[in-house]
Amino acid sequence: MHEESFFTNPKNWVVVAFVLFFILFGRQLWKALAGLLDARTATVKAELEEASRLRREAEAMLEDAEKQRTDALADAKAMIERARSEATRLASEAAAEAEASARRREQMAIDRIAAAEKAAVDEVRLAAADIATTAAREVIAEGLSADADSRLIDQAITQLPSALSARRAA
Repeated sequence: MHEESFFTNPKNWVVVAFVLFFILFGRQLWKALAGLLDARTATVKAELEEASRLRREAEAMLEDAEKQRTDALADAKAMIERARSEATRLASEAAAEAEASARRREQMAIDRIAAAEKAAVDEVRLAAADIATTAAREVIAEGLSADADSRLIDQAITQLPSALSARRAA
């Protein structure tokens, strides 16, 4: 059997070279590798902080938007309520104005009727006075008896409607 010595085996030299390489350059490699990892960690941390800041801003914007939406809804409800109350007020004012106008027109009609009644009564009185005056003239002029006098009064009363009609036409 052939035994190989430690120095003649190439595998051993590879192990020795590997160990020496890490002893000589391991610290520098470790620093470089740690620096790369630290830089990557710092980049990821900065990105996470930026994402967190952006999330807080987005949440604040969302909260502001919700507040604006709530305020807009409250304003819209208040506007609707004001419009309803204004419409109710205008409707009641219009109804009151219409009622007052109807009362004024009714009073004007009542006043016109009263004036027409007064004019008719005055006209009847005037016509009756004219007829009585005419009858009195005739009675006095003729010097008639009570019978004739009674006939003249009856005749004057029957002529009253035609005298009223003639006076209206005049």
